[in-house]
Amino acid sequence: MRKVVVTGMGVISPIGNSIEAFTASLKAGKSGVSHITGFDTTDFDVKIAGEVKDFDPALWIDKKEYRKMARFTQFATAAADQALTQAGLLTKDDEGRKRISCNAEMTGIVLGNGIGGFEIVSESFKKLFDQGPRRMLPLTVPLMINNEAAGNISMIYGTKGPAFTQVTACASGTDALGQALDLIRSGRCDVVIAGGAESCIVPFAVGGFQMLKTLSTQHNDNPEKASRPFDKDRDGFVLGEAAGVMVLESEEHAKARGQAVLAEFAGYGASADAYHITSPDPEGSGGGRAISMAIRDAGLKPEDIQYYNAHGTSTGINDPTETKMIKNAFGDHAYKLKISSTKSMTGHCVAGSGGLEAITCVLAIQQGFFPPTINLDNPDPECDLDYVPHKVQYGTVNAAASGSLGFGGHNGVVVFKRRAM
Repeated sequence: MRKVVVTGMGVISPIGNSIEAFTASLKAGKSGVSHITGFDTTDFDVKIAGEVKDFDPALWIDKKEYRKMARFTQFATAAADQALTQAGLLTKDDEGRKRISCNAEMTGIVLGNGIGGFEIVSESFKKLFDQGPRRMLPLTVPLMINNEAAGNISMIYGTKGPAFTQVTACASGTDALGQALDLIRSGRCDVVIAGGAESCIVPFAVGGFQMLKTLSTQHNDNPEKASRPFDKDRDGFVLGEAAGVMVLESEEHAKARGQAVLAEFAGYGASADAYHITSPDPEGSGGGRAISMAIRDAGLKPEDIQYYNAHGTSTGINDPTETKMIKNAFGDHAYKLKISSTKSMTGHCVAGSGGLEAITCVLAIQQGFFPPTINLDNPDPECDLDYVPHKVQYGTVNAAASGSLGFGGHNGVVVFKRRAM
């Protein structure tokens, strides 16, 4: 079976718009949660979110291109540009346009997106209801659809392999990485641009999640304290937005061009709870199976994993259930494992979370650190594992895993391990 390696990474996030800034924020335990600036929250119980700050798409994308993109696509394209640059796979054609430098027909894209261009949906619905159909945005449909990011990245960089979009709610980014792993292992692609992107901090989405009673409402006056995974006083998740994208290659392809390897993408597991549309199986059996599948797929044993990046949403049902999942999969090793929820810093970036958190695992392996779970002031007695509270810790990480759980009972887990070329 072909081995798959990571050669490039890129992020747009509430705690940094580059790998360097993102890494520094993780180590510093910096929160990216603040008051919502994108719309008036006067009539909302929820007034906070993990917004991306200081994002200028022109740093990565030509103006004529990004003006025809939804915000989540701008994020995805910017992160992909960063990842391709780090991987050494960008060149320019005779017209000065960016293009991939590898075989276009053997280069694919798999991006996770849960919701699509919600700001486009919201704006077009308002125009439809207020002014009639002839005043709707002309590009409403191509801007709003989930596959817009994969399609745009393919056109901008000239990839001609498969260009897929994975939609499994909050597990979308992780499942996209798993699908990319299989594309390379099977020989259908040599290179795949993969990860997740989301941007839905708009009234429609915030209102919808608010009605589900899933968002934090008790910390509007102190936003940085709102996301508190595994803490007894948590009261819901904080909505975020982000993109996390990797360049994945077969090991042979990376070696042939002399490219440095960041880590091996060693395993993937997925399962469905078949239990409830918004809640995980309280016994944690489905998520536990996905973790075990990913570890086996990586050719590892539970005790070989040093770090687990938890889904860790800061909701009443998720955190104790995920603790059970981890115990189901790791057994006694669960108590020796370092676990953290970086959503305590970024908020829950829906499909973007899977990409960010997979990248966090690679960074942990590369730089030997365990990101903290901030705001873990009063641990929930049902959450009795080592969640690296408050401050970064340092140590050797030879293998790390990241899990994502989505509405509908979707569970996805990826495993990365150290690999020297």
